[in-house]
Amino acid sequence: MENKMEVLSTVKVKNGSDLYKLVDSLNRTLKDKDLVFGLALDKENQDMAVFTIYKS
Repeated sequence: MENKMEVLSTVKVKNGSDLYKLVDSLNRTLKDKDLVFGLALDKENQDMAVFTIYKS
């Protein structure tokens, strides 16, 4: 069985040291809604982070 994630939204935000806490909280709180949140550094600008919302 293939488990594909659908990207619902992607936004670049200014990178901050506590952003991962927000993403972790969202993942823990909304996992029963089939939502997954991701955070990655922007490859072109390390001062920015890419925040993505997925539906599983």
